[in-house]
Amino acid sequence: MRFANLQGRAVLVVRGDDGTDRAVDIERASDGRLGSDPAVYVDLANHALLGEIAASVSANDAPALDPALLGAPVPRPPKGLGVGLNYRTHAIESGREFPTEPHFFGKTNNCVAGPFDDVIAPAGRHEIDFEAEVVIAFGRTCKGATEDDAWSYLAGVTCGQDISDRGEQFRLPIKQFTIAKSYDTFGPTGPFLVTPDEFPDRDALGLTGVVSGEVMQEANTSDLIFPIPALVAWLTRFMTFGPGDLVWTGTPGGVGEARTPQRFLVDGDVIETTVSGVGTMRNRVVVR
Repeated sequence: MRFANLQGRAVLVVRGDDGTDRAVDIERASDGRLGSDPAVYVDLANHALLGEIAASVSANDAPALDPALLGAPVPRPPKGLGVGLNYRTHAIESGREFPTEPHFFGKTNNCVAGPFDDVIAPAGRHEIDFEAEVVIAFGRTCKGATEDDAWSYLAGVTCGQDISDRGEQFRLPIKQFTIAKSYDTFGPTGPFLVTPDEFPDRDALGLTGVVSGEVMQEANTSDLIFPIPALVAWLTRFMTFGPGDLVWTGTPGGVGEARTPQRFLVDGDVIETTVSGVGTMRNRVVVR
């Protein structure tokens, strides 16, 4: 199933016979058994009913979906975390050893933005970088997961960007990962939340990042140092996760900070982020 946040309302996204995406309002289609908040589709407890709705609706009767009206699929994550150096190519370009355990930082919920929202780069900050990522959303209470059952705790997958102020991130004497990656709008996600069963191989998702027409990052999650099940198992050793918690799973090589010459975001840039089977985000950079 594919879900979206359409002007604040939870919708099931279905494909019409003409190939267009169409939006089924979940509250109306469920006769009020489920509410309109996007939180309903992030909760795996509702997926049986959502599956019944998906099987019974006539896609051609649903209105066409206007992408311009989409918000973040999980607009208010209770918590968000990102993973550092989790693609081999990114570790290599950073000149660092491959980590032996995952390294995490926070991405606070104020940074979450929609798939077509502007990314606001503060004026006077000249090292704002892009990081294309696959983002996972938890769908039920999870503590002590194993790699074998990790996917069963996840409501879905979406595209993400981990926009980063490198000047702040690497400011001495103590690096500031969480703050530098959590400015307002520094965590766009979308356009859809897609359930894991929709992917031919959920452990091999294609990921592409384009800036103003130039491909900057291209990878597959099969290149992750710590695959998604390993991340879920490691995180839930000591922390409890629940519906709506998000994890940015890492970025591949090609980030602006590691390029020669360096390529940071400037006013008017357009960032396109694509995950195979999910879709594409397009976020314009606005300096102010």
